[in-house]
Order: sequence, then structure tokens, then C-alpha cells
Amino acid sequence: MKTASRLEASIQEVMLGQSETIRRVLATMVAGGHVLLEDSPGTGKTTLAKAIAGSIGETEFQRIQFTPDLLPSDILGVSVLDPRTSTFDFHRGPIFTDILLADEINRASPRTQSALLEAMAEGQATIEGTRYDLGDLFFVIATQNPVELRGTYPLPEAQMDRFSLKRSLGYVSIEDELSILEAQSQRHPLESLAPVVSREEVTHLCEAVKQVRITRDLQEYIVRIVAQTREIPEVKLAASPRASLGLLRISQALTLFQGAEFVVPKTIQALAPDVVAHRLVLEADAAYAGRSGRDVVAEVIETLEVPV
Repeated sequence: MKTASRLEASIQEVMLGQSETIRRVLATMVAGGHVLLEDSPGTGKTTLAKAIAGSIGETEFQRIQFTPDLLPSDILGVSVLDPRTSTFDFHRGPIFTDILLADEINRASPRTQSALLEAMAEGQATIEGTRYDLGDLFFVIATQNPVELRGTYPLPEAQMDRFSLKRSLGYVSIEDELSILEAQSQRHPLESLAPVVSREEVTHLCEAVKQVRITRDLQEYIVRIVAQTREIPEVKLAASPRASLGLLRISQALTLFQGAEFVVPKTIQALAPDVVAHRLVLEADAAYAGRSGRDVVAEVIETLEVPV
């Protein structure tokens, strides 16, 4: 679709050398999911989030810088006493937006991290007994530094399961890094970024994802990939049905961005590590041996029969 192409091209002008990551993040957004980007400082995680927000018109963007002293009320909002009326007025927090950048989310305590759970799962926030709807385009793109760095807290398993896709940007090639230097010699490309699609066009794109066709055999293939993680002894906590649904929706969305009409096994196989692996918790022995969730998912894909 032209809308998908324009949106993708706009962000690629800002984020050089990250075309595959851009496409997968956008696919997750239009599939109704949320993204976790993990990598070292300076690799462009925050820039990507700002580029997405700047490329879509008529949307609100908020950024929360997570720190150890951040409180849940700093995210959700707080009621303040109005001395003139002797009543409490609710002041909305930054979660009331369309695109939310949760920057360095693992620098806040688990209690504060969990303030996002209901919002990410249901698109709403319940505060002091009142439910608030967050709109049809609510999208969280969170960034975190590797847990080995100082001052970080690991995300709770329930929080990790709310992220539909986890991706690492990695370092760009020497040629792309040189292009970045040239592009930012005068000013940052974000400063001249203008919206290329409207909010309504993105909403239509979200609806178009549901029309991408996927056969019954491929749906079963997705379920078998996720279910197989529950049969591996070294996996302490396996993937839930939420992983199956996420893999289905993002596969449809990525197919749409690729300009195709039918989901193929190759798309599912390529996405599975990003969608499933971060939800797995391995036994201590496997983790100490250097095994990761991505290793497990890769082996599952290798062993399962692929539908023809």
C-alpha cells in the first residue's frame, strides 16, 4: 500500500541502515502491538521512536524518561486538590497520548514498570476506580539498555509478555555511519521531518492488516511453534497464547508492508525469534551455559515441518 511505503520511506530518511528494523517496528504498530528495543546507548532507539511520531500527522507524542525515582503517578497522572472548590481534579499523565516513548524503561523499579501493564494489554487505564480509554492508536515503543549495565532492573515476565516484538538495532555499517555524519553535519534530520501520512490513513492501514490472507495450515504452524516451547525441559516459563496471536498479526502486517497478499512460511520464520524469544525464561543451568530464548526458537523452527 502507498500509505505503508510513504511512512517507511520517511523514517528511513532519518534512520539510515536500519530498514529491516523500521519495517518490523511499523508492522507491529499497525498490528496493534507494542515494541521493546534493546541495545547499547547511541544506536538510535530514541531517534526511531521520534521519527515514527513525526511522520504521522494529527497524533500526540509523549516521552517518559524512566529513572529509579520515577513513580506510577508520574506515568498515569495524579489527583490534585483544588482549594477553591475543595474538590480533587485529575491531572492526566503522559500515558494519555497516541505514541508513547518509554525511554530506558529498565532503569525504573518493577513497581513503576507495571504501571504500563493494563494500558498495553487493554488500551485503557484505571485510575482511582475510573477507567480511561487511551484511543485506537495507542502505541508504546520502549527502549532499554542491556541488563548488564549499571542501574538497570530486569523487566517482570508479565511486562515482557505485553511487548509484541523485541528487537536490537545493532551497529550500522561503516558506509551508513559515514552517511549519518554527512546527514547531520548541519542539523539533525528530525528537525526537518514533516508528517507524510494522516492519522486516518494509519487507522485504515490497521484495518487492512486484518484482510491479509493466511491459510489454516500456517495458523496451525504458528501455534505449533509457540506450543513447542512448552515441551522443552530447559524452558522454565514458555510462551503463552498471546505470543501466537502476536506472531499471526505481525506476520499479516509485515506481509502488507512487503506488498504481498498472502502470508508465507518464510515471513513467520523470520519474525518468530523477535516475537517469541523474549517471552521465554530459561532454567538457570541453561542460562549459565549461554543459551538464550532466540536459540530455543531457532531450534524449534529447525525441527518443525514447514507447511507446503
